[in-house]
Amino acid sequence: MQRPSHARRTSLRVLAAAAMLTAGASAQAQGNWPQGTPIRFVVPFTAGSGTDVVARSIADKLGPILGAQIVVENKPGAGGTLGAAQVAKAPADGYTLLIHSSGHLVNPSIYPNLPYDTLKDFEGITPLASLPNVLVVSPSAGFKNLGDLIAKAKAEPGKLFYASAGNGSATHMNAEQFRVASGIEAVHVPFRGTPEAITETIAGRTTWFFAPLVSALPMIKDGKLQALAVGTAARSAALPDVPSMTDSNLPAAAYTFWVGLFAPAKTPQPVADKIHAGVLKVLEMPDIKTRFANLGATPMPMDQKAFEKYLADETKSASRLVKAAGIKIE
Repeated sequence: MQRPSHARRTSLRVLAAAAMLTAGASAQAQGNWPQGTPIRFVVPFTAGSGTDVVARSIADKLGPILGAQIVVENKPGAGGTLGAAQVAKAPADGYTLLIHSSGHLVNPSIYPNLPYDTLKDFEGITPLASLPNVLVVSPSAGFKNLGDLIAKAKAEPGKLFYASAGNGSATHMNAEQFRVASGIEAVHVPFRGTPEAITETIAGRTTWFFAPLVSALPMIKDGKLQALAVGTAARSAALPDVPSMTDSNLPAAAYTFWVGLFAPAKTPQPVADKIHAGVLKVLEMPDIKTRFANLGATPMPMDQKAFEKYLADETKSASRLVKAAGIKIE
């Protein structure tokens, strides 16, 4: 076998040394991340939505821990897919992150041509919080309880309207879970976000809305909205007198709405680890626990491997619900 020439061996040594220097510089950069550079939290829903409220609560506390300013940017549209697409295409450097809801895992089943792969193009960092939706109506609608609403919907099939914060959003899926479990027919009206859906429900132009409790609670307390049931299996401590789906004899209608943190795929593991560790510190803060409790939310920390499995399992569950509800988006 012919041995490489002296010049060739020298060239190889130079290339190897350069590669080591580059790798060392990259590792050092990751170790020093974020170096004071602002971090963006992209929220693919409107300001005031449940996802947005959780994102801003976390951002306020996480920034000082990481040593960087965190800017929350709302990029609503198409059930959260517009903001998600922006993050999927962003550099995998830890400076652009996605705060999405459980609706993120629904979108592959209802949008046939997504510009990203939900599981492959994102790295799950951790869930942030689980929070119940609450079925709200206008007090002027005259419903005394959930049974009244179901009775009216069955008496007038296809004539009542239910709002959502967008196709495929958690508010939409909670409504579909309820509709399938209760056996009613009604018309879905997707809005740009939670605030718009709440406004239309207060006005009575839509009959009901499974609103994030964090967003609807002030208006429930002010008497602008009437809560008929929370969308979860158990009651919420924030609304202890409002029945759950189990209390309402509809256990199959229970739905878990959660908010999670994602990074673009191939984000360096040291950076992902630093973000994960910082978020877990935030979720343990007494004032965050109190704030979440007042909003009916519960911290939902999870390690990255467990979260990845959770995402895969929930994507399958979401696909089953979409098929059962017959949801189709043209």
